[in-house]
Amino acid sequence: MKRLILMPMLVIGFSFAALAQQPNEQRAPLTGPAVAFDAKSATALEARLLTQVLNGSDDSPVTNVKIAVKNVAPNFYTYVSGWATFYDSNAVRCGEGLFKLDALAPQESAEVDTPGLRLRCSPSTWRIVATNLMTRTADIAQVVAPPSPPPVEAVVEKPAPVNFVIASTANSILFRSTIRSC
Repeated sequence: MKRLILMPMLVIGFSFAALAQQPNEQRAPLTGPAVAFDAKSATALEARLLTQVLNGSDDSPVTNVKIAVKNVAPNFYTYVSGWATFYDSNAVRCGEGLFKLDALAPQESAEVDTPGLRLRCSPSTWRIVATNLMTRTADIAQVVAPPSPPPVEAVVEKPAPVNFVIASTANSILFRSTIRSC
């Protein structure tokens, strides 16, 4: 009985683990745009290859590729960096290069190169991954403090009046005096 419950639980657990490992950056053909996501899994960047000849080999690798990066997010980025990764027809990674931009406005495109790239194949697909997307401080969500309550006026307590009764037995006259404190 315990095995009947344990086996389906293991299968379900391993299924969730396998689904969690799926990459969220999709590979694109060399002629199509590659897309990079931000921390909230929203599309942040779109890139297109500008270099057309990408025939690298182990003896003669391609060492630089030019790409056009477009900001498709509504945020102004003051610094953008990431990786351009290339894959051969067997889906094996055969080169990656770092790109960086100092500023990128919404819907703006910029040409950038990938220094340090060593492309050792003739790739068929590629992808980009944004590693740094720095926004202006005005673009980040500001924490709104709740409004402070209106100031409460201090209520000054006045002591209650004190009544004294003075009785005189000689002439039976009652004197009543009230002393009030200011």
